[in-house]
Amino acid sequence: MAEQTPAVTAAIEGELRLLDPEVRRDAKAVGELLHEEFTEFGASGRFWDRASMIAALEESGLDAGSPIVASRMRGVQLADDLVQLTFDTDNGGRCAHRSSLWRRTPEGWRLWFHQATRFTPEA
Repeated sequence: MAEQTPAVTAAIEGELRLLDPEVRRDAKAVGELLHEEFTEFGASGRFWDRASMIAALEESGLDAGSPIVASRMRGVQLADDLVQLTFDTDNGGRCAHRSSLWRRTPEGWRLWFHQATRFTPEA
């Protein structure tokens, strides 16, 4: 069951920042949110690490006019230093189910692992 602990709130805030086009265009801001050991299995099927994700976002030149819309975001605190979020996103008609693991570090909550799976919304 979803919990709204301070840790879950911090993870949700971090996730929403990572979805913000302004943040995604700023390599320093993204780097501050990704754990040093960050990995992702993307909706494309590609494997990402921290360096490749930061570089890809920096090179993409994201359009601030096309925000990523998140819905059904839920979180559960799995341990003192670990939160899992699950949610859906719609990025201009490209929809994905998403799961993130956020870890507490001395610097704050950082995204440690992410996985996205594309889906087609039912009509």
